[in-house]
Amino acid sequence: MLIPNNWQDYELIDTSNGEKLERFGKYILLRPDPTVIWDNGNLLEKYKGKIDAVYYRSNKGGGHWENFKKIPSTWTIKYQDLTFNIKQMGFKHTGIFPEQAVNWDYMMNKIKNSKRHIKVLNLFGYTGGASVACLSAGASVTHVDSSKGMVEVCKENVYSSGLKDRPIRYLVDDVVKFVKREIRRGNVYDAIVMDPPSYGRGANGEIWNIEKDLTNLVNLCLSILSDKPLFFIINSYTTGLSKTSLENLLFTTINKKYKGKVSSSEIGIKITNNNLILPCGIYGRWECND
Repeated sequence: MLIPNNWQDYELIDTSNGEKLERFGKYILLRPDPTVIWDNGNLLEKYKGKIDAVYYRSNKGGGHWENFKKIPSTWTIKYQDLTFNIKQMGFKHTGIFPEQAVNWDYMMNKIKNSKRHIKVLNLFGYTGGASVACLSAGASVTHVDSSKGMVEVCKENVYSSGLKDRPIRYLVDDVVKFVKREIRRGNVYDAIVMDPPSYGRGANGEIWNIEKDLTNLVNLCLSILSDKPLFFIINSYTTGLSKTSLENLLFTTINKKYKGKVSSSEIGIKITNNNLILPCGIYGRWECND
């Protein structure tokens, strides 16, 4: 399991009974997390007076934030030289997945050490953590997500990180349709990273199902990889999908055409108040042989 070690502005303080207590900069938030099946006490009582906001789920779906103290609508946190805008979004989100720092580190190092210009495609790009990381390392980036709101936050993160003059394209689009158009245009990329949801809808209502559609998308992406690709990364938070499944998928697609190294791992975050680790998804990675 890979665990990020370089965070200063983020901390996973405690976990218990389906909840996690986190510090984003100077604000402490309590959010639901279904992977927390252990009991470590009532966090709301345990940290009474220290929590700034709680996200409560609704029995009808969704939920709402309750603020105990005055919190700005947006604030920033830093990871190394990267700056991210934090917001209390719907469905418990804050605009960042801190565990993805392990992939940001990998991509930045790989791009910097490549000694050539790298074109990166970020599919299901969300608020652009990977896009900002790759851009900061010197790559040009194409960021694609079906949500206009998430693409706007990506722009904010690029600006806040002082990278607005770097080469990046922002697209609100269905990723499958976008990749098919790139095939017709003859555009290619040296690196592709994707974070597909379990289920989703494209910009025009297209249905996405990771179990049915991921293999097709990866096969389509084969046609837009350059002659010398650098890496291909698939992240997933889908319950029941094994890291070995992603590894097998990359072996039977990307590695069939481009011989390289295929690996996979769980990602987690260390919990401050004990020696436990919170599991936070998986990734599968193909990379060129150095």
